[in-house]
Amino acid sequence: MLSTTDSPDAPTRPFRLEMRGLDLRFRAVRLAAREWLTPSYVRVRLEGDDLRGFDSPGCDDHIRVFFPDGAPSSVEELRAAPSREYTPVEWGDDWLELEFAIHGDHGVAAPWAATAPLGAPAGVGGPRGAKVLTGRPDAWFLAGDETAAPAIRRYAALMDADAVGRVLVEVPDAAHALPVDAPPAVVVEQVLRGDAPAGSALAARLDQLGADDHPEGAVFGFVAAEQSIVKTGRALLLDRWALPADEVTVKGYWKRGETEYHAPH
Repeated sequence: MLSTTDSPDAPTRPFRLEMRGLDLRFRAVRLAAREWLTPSYVRVRLEGDDLRGFDSPGCDDHIRVFFPDGAPSSVEELRAAPSREYTPVEWGDDWLELEFAIHGDHGVAAPWAATAPLGAPAGVGGPRGAKVLTGRPDAWFLAGDETAAPAIRRYAALMDADAVGRVLVEVPDAAHALPVDAPPAVVVEQVLRGDAPAGSALAARLDQLGADDHPEGAVFGFVAAEQSIVKTGRALLLDRWALPADEVTVKGYWKRGETEYHAPH
């Protein structure tokens, strides 16, 4: 018996999220450059011959970056270094760029991204899998804090000139705005949280959106920020807008008080 989605009378959806497995590789790299995009947000370039063949087909992909204290004496020592997960932004034959939100000097990754000397070694593992958007959504809805900006920018790069939708990016204030290059009919809003806890202003903004704010047609929804955003994001996309669960992504990219936390794949 055919399922509802297999039925010849079922409507054809204009896009889908497709899971793809990838070969897991470990790569040794070095810090080649850094560029401060805001006073607390930095883009770094990693370089190394091991990056040849690197690919990240999903906009929400995660790689694990290893941050050794000094020069490791072996690959095994490099792989044993503290690590965190990040979304690739751009890459080429022998280079890879990542972005880091810098909140003080705690943790491992942020101080490294902000202050490590050029030439400092690092390691890169993955991505181990990808969720790839194929086709064309009728409308887009992307929302996240600074940690989700790389994924949001990559999704925006998939939009054609006639795309419509809304992008919400939570940042502390206007001086820390993270612009997103989107088509004219996609509204990009910087959600300012001030001194409030990360994710709270974005959650409040999502709560303001009701059923009447649902864009027409098949909508791709993406919401990612501090773990507490998951409940609010699902309430909007799955409950009020009734979007199909397999056509949205809602996840916590980090969890307050847990430096080892990483988003589920």
